Amino acid sequence: MLAGALLLSGCVSDGVGADYAAVSQRFGPPKPGHSRIVVLQEKRKGLSMAICACDVKLDGEPIGKVIVGSYAFADRPAGRHQLIASELMFPGDTTHSFATEAGRTYFFLIRSSERHDSVAGVSMVGGLVGGFVASAATANAANPGPADFFALDEAAARTTLADLQLVQ
Repeated sequence: MLAGALLLSGCVSDGVGADYAAVSQRFGPPKPGHSRIVVLQEKRKGLSMAICACDVKLDGEPIGKVIVGSYAFADRPAGRHQLIASELMFPGDTTHSFATEAGRTYFFLIRSSERHDSVAGVSMVGGLVGGFVASAATANAANPGPADFFALDEAAARTTLADLQLVQ
């Protein structure tokens, strides 16, 4: 009953980093008339500043903080939806609108945006003042937020998800 309530609220977590196959098997397919939306951030190899710790919302409701090596998912009625990514201390949000069909699962890879990487890089060198200057200089970027969303096909997503943990 509790698991059903968590699923309906859009945030599912067991706190132990279950892999997607086990989670998917435990919850089964989306209920009739619904689709499943999965947002993931792949693990990075080597050192990289191109990461984000994004709070992700689906249709305005939080589904979790997606960080490197994690994923979040929610089931929603089929139709039009909007993903929103925001990050603490970052001056803007990323939005991505899409449509779903009942019974299908949609996978979205989240990566740091060009603006995010620019602001983070200048902040590393110029500190807080540099971050403010970079934020102002990139304010008219095509994507004002910290991340980009990329649709993934199911095969690529499942391969990537095998190494990821469910957000807490």
